Parts: sequence; C-alpha cells; structure tokens
Amino acid sequence: MHIGRVTALVLAGLTLVPSPTSAQGTATAASAQPRPGQGTDDDTIQAGEASADEPARQLIRWNHYRGPGFTLRLGGGLLYDVAGYSQDDAAKEQFDLSPANKVRDARLTLKGSFPKLKRQVTFSAGFMYDGSTDEWLIRETGVMFAVPELFGHLFIGRTKEGFSLNKVMVGYSGWTIERSTMNDASIPILADGIKWLGYTPNHRWLWNVGFYGDWLSKDQSFSTYRRQVVARLAFLPVRSAQSGSLHVGGNFRYGKPEDGQLRFRSRPEAYPAAYFVDTGSLDAASTRMLGYEVYYRNRAWLFGSEYWFTRVNSRADDEPAQIGDDPIMHGGDVVVSWLATGETRGYNTVGGFFKSVSPARPVVQGGPGAWEIVFRASRIDLDDGPTPGGRFWRITPMVNWHLTDNARLALVYGYGRLHRFDLKGNTHFFQSRLQLLL
Repeated sequence: MHIGRVTALVLAGLTLVPSPTSAQGTATAASAQPRPGQGTDDDTIQAGEASADEPARQLIRWNHYRGPGFTLRLGGGLLYDVAGYSQDDAAKEQFDLSPANKVRDARLTLKGSFPKLKRQVTFSAGFMYDGSTDEWLIRETGVMFAVPELFGHLFIGRTKEGFSLNKVMVGYSGWTIERSTMNDASIPILADGIKWLGYTPNHRWLWNVGFYGDWLSKDQSFSTYRRQVVARLAFLPVRSAQSGSLHVGGNFRYGKPEDGQLRFRSRPEAYPAAYFVDTGSLDAASTRMLGYEVYYRNRAWLFGSEYWFTRVNSRADDEPAQIGDDPIMHGGDVVVSWLATGETRGYNTVGGFFKSVSPARPVVQGGPGAWEIVFRASRIDLDDGPTPGGRFWRITPMVNWHLTDNARLALVYGYGRLHRFDLKGNTHFFQSRLQLLL
C-alpha cells in the first residue's frame, strides 16, 4: 500500500551520493582521510555536534559555504517508520495495537564557524517536524566557544542536557531505532541553558556540566522542569586501536519540575505504539537521578550498558517525610553490536559519544554497504508511585543496513512483556525504519 512512497524515499536518499564514476573524482581528497569504514576517535567538537551528525564522506558540495568571514553548512534528515504487532489476549486488553506507518522525524540544521576569530567559535540551529504534534520545533540552537583555560568548551543555547551517552548521541547515529524506555521516560530531550564540556587527553577524563532553566522553553512539550543541574563524568582507562576502547561514566541530575508536577511515560520502543508505561501526574517538588554508563569497543564489536534511578521528592524540602512520599523509578539497557562487514564506530572524546557508521564499501560504489547486527535488552519499572505506572521489559534483535553514509534501513524484531492493569501482556513487535541524511 505504501511501497511507492517508501521506494521514492529510498531513491531520494540515493541521489544524495555520487555514482561510482563521480566518486573516483574525489579519490585525491579521500586519500588524506582514514581508511574507509574505520571510525576514528575525534578530539574536537563544534556546536550541534551531537544533534546534527554529518555524513563521514562529504560527497556533495552545494550545501556548504566557506567564505572569508564565516562558514555555513545546511543539513537535514528524515526518519520514516513502519510497525506491526502480534499480541496475546492480555496485551490486547492493555492496549489493542494496530499496524501503522508515519514520519518519525524530519529536520533541517544549520552549522557554521568564524574561522578568523582567535578563539574557536561555532554555531548551530536546528528545526524539527514533530509527527506526533504536527508542528515544527526549534531543536539544538546556540553558540559554542572554545575555552582552553577550562580544558574544553562552553555551549550557550538549546541543547541536550548531557545525562546518558545514548541520549547525548544524535538519534540518527544510534545502534537501535529508539532509545530505551527509561531513557525516554525520564530525560527531557532538550533544555535551555549553558553547558561546559571538557576533556584532558593526558589523563583521559571527560565531563559535561550543565545549568538549565525554562525562561525560553516553558511552553515547549519537552520543558517539564523549571530548572535543573546535570553532571556527567567519564574515564577512558583503555583507548587503543589494538586492545579496544573502554568508556566508564557516571551521571547525576537534580531538577525542579514545572508547577510541582511530573509525569513519567514511554512508548515500548516503537514510535507508532501507545504509551505502555505511564505514571500519570505526580506531585514532585524535586527529582534526583543517578546512574552509570559503560561501553567497550573493539574494532567491529561494541558492548554497552546504562542504568539509573530517579527519586521523586513529592514534598517540599521543609515538610516531614511520610512513607511513600519519595517513589523511585528505575531502568536501563544492555546492548551488543557487531559490524559484520568490518567497520568500526568512531568516538568523540570531548562529547563522550559514538558517531555514525560509515560503510567501507557503499552500495553506490558496488559494495555491500555496512551490515550491523544488534541485540538489546531493556527494562523499566514505574510501579513505585501512588498510581503504578507499570513494568516493561523488551528484547530486541535487529539488523541495520547502512547503504551509504546518507541512507540506512533498519529491520527490527522485538518481544516485550508489560505488567500493568493487573495483567501480564506479551507483544511481538515487527518494525522497520528508513533513514535519510543530508
């Protein structure tokens, strides 16, 4: 029924890359780059780095401007999802799901710099079409200043808070098509404020510390907090092309919710589906979040895990504590990724996140593209509040076919169990996603 539309999108994505003949013309420029498909560690960062990831191969030029006073790059992306389900009777009583297809995300981005300034200054602006609200929203937008005196950079504007490596990564670069249920339920996608990012190469420590408020974003759907403080600290005890790279980090977050109310809810890692877990509105004077992140990359293999706890303080700080006043929500995931065609994911040491997969032999150059086999297990528990929000776990084996740096097709199977409404429902998920990137 929608084959024509999907085919058109695929063809549109393939037009973003050159033919094999035209690719030969870039051989000289490419020879100065790392071997194709072998992602490298990047010790630099610019505004918008983690929300507007660029293709590794700069195969087109019309969207770049390099003038004497400033540079500018136009980027964009499109995610189109298809999902179907098979449910047992209990699951249908909880939520009766129907097959669906829809635009998950469409965005335009602008990024640039001022090369003549003595201090590195970069800027970014992002605009996203939200399929659920049928609106265009302002995404990561702001200015980043290099501050070597503070071992890093300062970003001022709208950005990712910095809690969780997987949240910091741009969604287009992730190994799965959706973040874990706990990730989406507890971490706002964006915030307005100032963030300090730092990295000490000699000691292999990296960090980001952010202070955020709602003076510009109070009416935005993501703005559930009046103010928040977020700190993330990570250590790279092993960083070697031969023995692999190890990332070990911790996250802390303190927030004051809007109007003393907060709601935790999440879809079952399927965007067209209903919200499986949902606490409803909770009294929340403040929240505290604490969690870990561990990732190990060895050539084509990547292993990772994140887990955290959120404590909701439902009373004011000067009120006496009562039993059940401070519910704790928790969840996380474990993931394994293998690039069967031999590629390696790059890593940004300043931002502390992994980059997109770049195929060693793209389809348009007669190669197989990059094939990535992924397995993830995730869980979330929102039952500790006055109204149980549910418990859900899901296992997800899937395949990513990275046709080029600009096009990716994901084929996903998932099996999940929801404990809610005094029922235990089991659901099989059948999903696919087409991703195009400019």
